[in-house]
Amino acid sequence: MILSSQTILEKLENEEITIKPLNRSNVQPASVDLTLGNHFMIVNDYQTDKLSMREKATYQDIYIGDQETIMIPPHSFMLATTKEWIKLPNDYTAFVEGRSSIGRMGLFVQNAGWVDPGFEGRITLELYNSNRAPIELIEGWRICQLVIAQIDQPTDPYKGKYAGQVSTTASQIYKDAEQNYL
Repeated sequence: MILSSQTILEKLENEEITIKPLNRSNVQPASVDLTLGNHFMIVNDYQTDKLSMREKATYQDIYIGDQETIMIPPHSFMLATTKEWIKLPNDYTAFVEGRSSIGRMGLFVQNAGWVDPGFEGRITLELYNSNRAPIELIEGWRICQLVIAQIDQPTDPYKGKYAGQVSTTASQIYKDAEQNYL
């Protein structure tokens, strides 16, 4: 069951769900808009000749200040983070969706689309500019929406490699269990 704005606000007030900082005007009828943080990462093309699932990639960190901007070039990929810290209980999950207004600019926002029960941390977003023109991104602006749903019963909390991430986090696929089977 997807939570309504009334239920989201109730869960936030009872501290069953955490979204901090929270601007109450970002609570929508069935979601919460999340804002763009100030840390970004791009693959370091000068040190990486290919990306492999078996090896750690080299990224370049980019930090911007409050209300500053960063450009995402045409047909480019960039990692970003939400400003908000999220904490879900073991009986809730969430989906991250790009905002329609952002998508209409040609910016695709993804985070693998899923936030597991028990997750705590900031959400790393994958951004792709599908245009021939750069897109200016502004720290603190609404970038995506978090849709929260209750699962049928509590489960073990997420304890994966992205648990507790405090900022933009690069791919850690090289740590996956498949490495043990090769």
